[in-house]
Amino acid sequence: MRLAPAPSVAESGRMGIGPRSYRIEHQLPERLDSIRMSREMTWRALTTCGYRGHHEDVIFVVSELVTNALRHGSGAPTLCLTGGSSMVRVEVGDAGAELPPLGAEPGPGGTGLDVVRRLCSGWGVSPLQRGKVVWCELEAYLTVVVGGHDPAIA
Repeated sequence: MRLAPAPSVAESGRMGIGPRSYRIEHQLPERLDSIRMSREMTWRALTTCGYRGHHEDVIFVVSELVTNALRHGSGAPTLCLTGGSSMVRVEVGDAGAELPPLGAEPGPGGTGLDVVRRLCSGWGVSPLQRGKVVWCELEAYLTVVVGGHDPAIA
């Protein structure tokens, strides 16, 4: 795994978020322990770079996308994380041509992509010449404290 500075804001729109932005890209082995490895890499990247959102949400999304790549894709998956303190983009690629369902209803194989869809501010699939990349973006939402207390608790 390599942890590298992300491109600047001018190069990548909203992805290059300040001096603690990051990008990791890692070719995972084509075996089930890649799911655990991807979770650990994600946790380290989020912690190191100060992502302010729910780390558990990002780790769930990574786990789901890597699992799907191993179960339904072809070849060794690639995990790419790009982001900073306020957002993260997750990309999982594989060599398989079959695209995941993009509809609102969960398919017969499970509800994982439905949960991914609900957790993320955006997601999709980018077909490649050989294979595909399933991507999603998660944003850290800050709780605004008004008058000394959190209005959600009132």
